[in-house]
Amino acid sequence: MASDRFGRKKPFLVAIVIQVIMGISAAYIPDFWAFTFVRFLIGVSVGGTMVIGFVLVMEYVGIEYRDVVSALYQAPFNLGHMLLPVYGYFLRDFSDFQLGISIPTIVLLSFFILLPESPRWLIAVKETDRAIGILEKVAKVNKRSVDIRKEVATYQETSQKNQTRKGNILDLFRTPNLRKNILCMAFNWLSCSYCFYGVSQYVGQLSGNVFINVASSASVTLLGSLASIPLMRILGRKTIVILFNFICALCLIILCLVPEGISSVVFACIGVVSSFIVFVVVYLYCTELFPTVVRNAALGFSSMMARVGSMIAPFVIELRDVALWLPPFAFAVLPLLGALITFLLPETKGCELMTTIEEGEKFGKKVENTLKNTQNK
Repeated sequence: MASDRFGRKKPFLVAIVIQVIMGISAAYIPDFWAFTFVRFLIGVSVGGTMVIGFVLVMEYVGIEYRDVVSALYQAPFNLGHMLLPVYGYFLRDFSDFQLGISIPTIVLLSFFILLPESPRWLIAVKETDRAIGILEKVAKVNKRSVDIRKEVATYQETSQKNQTRKGNILDLFRTPNLRKNILCMAFNWLSCSYCFYGVSQYVGQLSGNVFINVASSASVTLLGSLASIPLMRILGRKTIVILFNFICALCLIILCLVPEGISSVVFACIGVVSSFIVFVVVYLYCTELFPTVVRNAALGFSSMMARVGSMIAPFVIELRDVALWLPPFAFAVLPLLGALITFLLPETKGCELMTTIEEGEKFGKKVENTLKNTQNK
């Protein structure tokens, strides 16, 4: 929400500073509750860096490459997940482990020098000259001969019909269409996070080597990120979310029935990769579904709901003590509901990013009205 009001760059840099300082500090804190509080602050900061970073990238990328870049944005997350069992294997002490995973984040401090503000946000809040300056530098680096000032003026003329103002999270709930979209999207985020983190942890408790199990589930998520690129080129965002939510739910229901062993790890990994493909797509889907002035608020609210899902997940795993089939069954329920709820959302593939609240409220309604008029004729 801060990055919708104060720009993408400043809150992003604040989140980076918190992440670096708290990550390294956590390695030297001997008290459990103090350590837990510092880890909480790390979680807050990572929520900021991942969400704001994604929006910033998407606001620089055109329609043609948006699906590819959104999927590749997740690849470093997958590589980090794959490295966790490696760090865990060689750094058995929690202090060494925490320090080992925190030191690489120091490189993010270079963004103080390297990172520009989002021109799309600057235009949305009428800081046109700054936006033009940044876009002229981008055009020079990309060796593109474009009249930036003319292009920006044309873009502003098309969006001037609706008065642009700074938005906040309440704007997502004031009007019926935006309210429906944010509630459906937030539930999907909750569902895929609940499933992804829950089943990833569940895999570690299945029979076999814990390091190999976790590395296996992490590796397939990288394949999922790469597979989502052609999928997003061929299919719509809505179709992918529905399809892979159903696949995830099906694999988890099958997991209830098979005995623990290689087959259970295989079905769990398919469930993990299916939920991660949904994760990759809902990042992009949410970005395209909401206008610039509330885009970060929408992603932030959805991401917050995702963390609710990941907080619930460990307690679901504990249901193993009641019955072995209960955790996968409980994990299967939400993606199944998520698939059904997604039918209420409009498709966003090939659409320009919206700027104003008014555009966001109208989006999807035009398609519905056109279909109704066609049916009446």
